[in-house]
Amino acid sequence: SCLQTSLSIWGWGSLGVVLFLVTFGPFAIFYFAFYILCFVGGGFVVTLLFGKSNSEKYLEQCEHSFLPCTSVGIPKCIEEMKREARPIKIDRRLTGANIIDEPLQQVIQFSLRDYVQYWYYTLSDDESFLLEIRQALQYALVQFSARSKETDWQPYFTTRLVDDFGTHLRVFRKAQQRIAEKGDQMKEQAEELVDTFFEVEVEMEKEVCRDLVCTSPKDEEGFLRDLCEVLLYILLPPGDFQNKIMRYFVREILSRGILLPLINQLSDPDYINQYVIWMIRDSNCNYEAFMNIIKLSDNIGELEAVKDKASEELQYLRSLDTAGDDINTIKNQINSLLYVIKVCDSRIQRLQSGKEIDTVKLAANFGKLCTVPLDHILVDNVALQFFMDYMQQTGGQAHLFFWMTVEGYRVTAQQQLEVLQSRQKDGKHQTNQTKGLLRAAAFGVYEQYLSEKASPRVNIDDNLVAKLAETLNHEDPTPEIFDDIQRKVYELMLRDERFYPSFKQNVLYVRMLAELDMLKDPSFRGSDDGEGESFNGSPTGSINLSLDDLSNVPSDETVQLHAYISDTGVCNDHGKTYALYAITVHRRNPNSEETWKTYRRYSDFHDFHMRITEQFENLANILKLPGKKTFNNMDREFLEKRKKDLNAYLQLLLSPEMMKSSPALAHYVYDFLENKAYSKGKGDFARKMDTFVNPLRNSMRNVSNAVKSLPDSLAEGMTKMSDNMGKMSERLGQDIKQSFFKVPPLIQKTYSDPDHCRVAAPIDDNVDDNIPLRVMLLLMDEVFDLKERNQWLRRNIKNLLQQLIRATYGDTINRKIVDHVDWMTSPEQVADAVKRFRDAFWPNGILAETVPRRDKAIRMRTRVAGKTKLLEVMPDELKHIIGAETTRKGILRVFEMFQHAQLNKRMVYVFLERFLETLFPQNKFHELFNKLHSRSKQMQRYKQRLHSTQAPSLQK
Repeated sequence: SCLQTSLSIWGWGSLGVVLFLVTFGPFAIFYFAFYILCFVGGGFVVTLLFGKSNSEKYLEQCEHSFLPCTSVGIPKCIEEMKREARPIKIDRRLTGANIIDEPLQQVIQFSLRDYVQYWYYTLSDDESFLLEIRQALQYALVQFSARSKETDWQPYFTTRLVDDFGTHLRVFRKAQQRIAEKGDQMKEQAEELVDTFFEVEVEMEKEVCRDLVCTSPKDEEGFLRDLCEVLLYILLPPGDFQNKIMRYFVREILSRGILLPLINQLSDPDYINQYVIWMIRDSNCNYEAFMNIIKLSDNIGELEAVKDKASEELQYLRSLDTAGDDINTIKNQINSLLYVIKVCDSRIQRLQSGKEIDTVKLAANFGKLCTVPLDHILVDNVALQFFMDYMQQTGGQAHLFFWMTVEGYRVTAQQQLEVLQSRQKDGKHQTNQTKGLLRAAAFGVYEQYLSEKASPRVNIDDNLVAKLAETLNHEDPTPEIFDDIQRKVYELMLRDERFYPSFKQNVLYVRMLAELDMLKDPSFRGSDDGEGESFNGSPTGSINLSLDDLSNVPSDETVQLHAYISDTGVCNDHGKTYALYAITVHRRNPNSEETWKTYRRYSDFHDFHMRITEQFENLANILKLPGKKTFNNMDREFLEKRKKDLNAYLQLLLSPEMMKSSPALAHYVYDFLENKAYSKGKGDFARKMDTFVNPLRNSMRNVSNAVKSLPDSLAEGMTKMSDNMGKMSERLGQDIKQSFFKVPPLIQKTYSDPDHCRVAAPIDDNVDDNIPLRVMLLLMDEVFDLKERNQWLRRNIKNLLQQLIRATYGDTINRKIVDHVDWMTSPEQVADAVKRFRDAFWPNGILAETVPRRDKAIRMRTRVAGKTKLLEVMPDELKHIIGAETTRKGILRVFEMFQHAQLNKRMVYVFLERFLETLFPQNKFHELFNKLHSRSKQMQRYKQRLHSTQAPSLQK
């Protein structure tokens, strides 16, 4: 049926087509298609036109309701773009002081020019970005300036800065001691020192360690970026800080363009050495100090650099063609250079072989030591401290303290009786009161050392003690009341084998000689240094052999000294012309004979003459020095005449009769004729303090060395008795009562254990309120390691410093220091610092090129020159107070500390951190720095060790 249906459809359809073609013709199909196309196209056009008209009406309604007018904005924007750029106005005010603002603006301009503009203009000509960076920098500087004005800088400069430096030096000293304990079991010494330094730092700081920042350049840059970002957060407005692009640019400029180069320069050891030499450029290098540095150097690089330079100079001198008087001069110079080369070679060989010699130990075992009499030891600051240590070891300290107490009592009693006599002449009567006080002081001495209750007690003849007790009970005390017992105690210390005789065989005696610069150095004898060679004719048997007192030479040795002026000449030094006399000196001992030359000016003769005539009044009528001449004093005939007269002066001075009449004159003569730069009677330090030293010299020798060294139970009272003479005598009774009834320990430790603590704690002895005393005492403690010495010396030094400061500045010293800090932070000084910074980074307005690293040999010679100048500039008075060896070691320790760039960086960063903590006290910078340094490897190891040590105790 389906098939039938489909056939019917196709049949009817075919019939319809045939009928259509028959009716309309063959082209009818094309007409039909055209009609359909026209119908569809017409409908589309009508629909499009109708929709457009309706859409325009709707949009017009919308424009009048809420959309902005499009026909105004675009033309206006085009018009703005066609206009010329308006000039940018910059507010140049930063700190409120024009003298500071001007160089600061130049620094900002140079920074933008050299770190931003040179690449930014290749991308865009738009100035707005540069303007934003400049305005951000200026805003930060304005805020920084405002905070600086509100900050009190006096604690930072007088306390925190000094404490941080002292802590840094203490860490370095402990690191050196720890390395010395390790001995040869260590790697490269410089690397080991740095590692050990930061180990000690974390043990001392306990919360922070800066090893990563100081040893890793990558971590250092990251630290500076984080720090600069924190500063920008504090100083910039919130809107500017949220602009990341600008913030990152400013951060990079500050961290990598300014701070990092500045810190690297300040940490460079060669820069520090050059700066040290520049600071003491007025000091002339002394060959004795130079040779000491060479002989004590443990750096092969230094020795090789000096040797190479000496060899170069030697070749030059040998190439000269000279005749006449110049030959002798050149020969002396050649001999000096040959000796320097010999010493350098010997020192290098010894260091390379590892056979370093401890002079003190060697001298103690094999050396022939000078003999220092007991009476000299008891009146010398340096020697007395070693004898005191020995007496404490042997249990004889009571004898020594008794002798010193009596010395102090005698001085004080004499002073008080003189005051009493003068007051009686003036009609004032305080006889009973003064005598009562002296009796109380005498009874105090008796009870402390001689009574049955005394502990420890001085063992002396009971009859003498009983006689003294009888005298105290029935007679008025006199200054000489203890003399008999004191004499017996002195003889006991002198002759008892337990005391002075055994002390001379003890290592403490050798150390004492080293501090007095009287220790012969056996390591420079023999073929290693070329036996018989000499430096400019000087004897080579000892290093720094100081014969401050020829009576120290054993009595079985006789020293014959002969000298004469062999030549004279005229020298020109920096425009100053003067005559120089060459003195040939012969010294003959029973076992040796030495000859050398030394050179002196007439002013040296004059100063020497004044010194000996002051000390030995009988010489003033015997010795006559040739007089001065103002004009034509460089004339050849005059010089020959003066040479003849000075020769006669020397021969009279060295005559046996003269020496026998004044035995103590010998050491003055030898010091004058020794081959070294002559030290005038008063050094620079003493001349500056002349008003203090002259009246105080004898009293400090007799009173301060004795009274200040007494047990505290007597020292305080007697010191006050001495100080309160005259105007304050009415307070004497109260002072002595206070001294006798408030008795501190005999020798007390006034400090906590310094091994693992900072120095920022209060010093001691109520010195915190005295700024200069605190600073000087703290620095001397750390530089010269005084806290490791006995407290008698430290207390003595503290009292000496107090007297020095009071005599120099009076009672207004703190006010003067505060004024000085105000001056340091004044606009003029800040402007000067900014200008120096600008000129250093942009000399003549051009970015400074990176300074090429100097040759190693030059840097090594600079180190030697710096050490030599530091030793040369140290005053002799300091050596007399704390000892020559201690002074030398302390100065060289400070110099060595600055020879490590990583350690210098640590100190710079500590100063920077304290500076920011002082400037922004409310921003918790201390906690921030602890977090920034928390990735320290040393800190992590320390926490692990701490945890491991605490774990067993917690389990228990």
